[in-house]
Amino acid sequence: MKLWVNGGLHDADAARVSVLDHGLTVGDGVFETVKAVRGETFALTRHLDRLTRSARGLGLPDPDLDEVRRACAAVVEANPMELGRLRITYTGGISPLGSERGDTGPTLVVALGETSRRPDSTAVITVPWTRNERGALTGLKTTSYGENVVALARAREHGASEALFANTAGQLCEGTGSNVFVVLDGQIHTPPLASGCLAGITRALTIDWTGAQESELPMDVLDRAEEVFLTSTLRDVQAVHRVDGRELPGAPGPVTAKAMRIYEERAAAETDPLER
Repeated sequence: MKLWVNGGLHDADAARVSVLDHGLTVGDGVFETVKAVRGETFALTRHLDRLTRSARGLGLPDPDLDEVRRACAAVVEANPMELGRLRITYTGGISPLGSERGDTGPTLVVALGETSRRPDSTAVITVPWTRNERGALTGLKTTSYGENVVALARAREHGASEALFANTAGQLCEGTGSNVFVVLDGQIHTPPLASGCLAGITRALTIDWTGAQESELPMDVLDRAEEVFLTSTLRDVQAVHRVDGRELPGAPGPVTAKAMRIYEERAAAETDPLER
């Protein structure tokens, strides 16, 4: 495998980032995960726009998007595969051993790993920890992922692939790496960005393409929703067949199945859908 690190391609065993990089020492960094199908990235422009928004929110200088695009193209070309997870990581660079950022400039790493298509449905759990909808990092896709690591490990222990969070107001928010949608009376709903959830790329496209509504949703909506599904870069639209101990037989249900079909068709027709 070849990776892009700070200006060029390197073999994986020779690629190096300093142990004093602020992304390592204090999690001072942002990232994007982009789907790559047979050498072609999906929704790259939207991902790069969000990378810039996240960097600004963290106080990092704007990434050089021309360089990031060159890095993505070089890594995808150097690592041919059917379906890949392209990871763009952008950090505060070499810094002192504390929260203060150094002045050497940011670090850019782009890597590609092989992955497989997700199952049509999955199980999820809810966790007792909350998202802070008023936090300094709310809505930013940062490398400070410790909470997600803990919650996802809990999900795995319970035979699930995702954990869902409430926010501090007790409203449904998001998963560790996904957005959540529910079907009520045949209508698709998803928490608004004000809930503290990440502005997912797949979430936005699903709203645009299916007419889903942004709605404040209490956590107990998961006990009564007719259907539940997740969205993310690598899940696309994925049905949920179990929430905690509640089974949703027949998943994907008819509304979710239609959303899955619409998403697949639209994504195939437009590989870099721009915001309108």
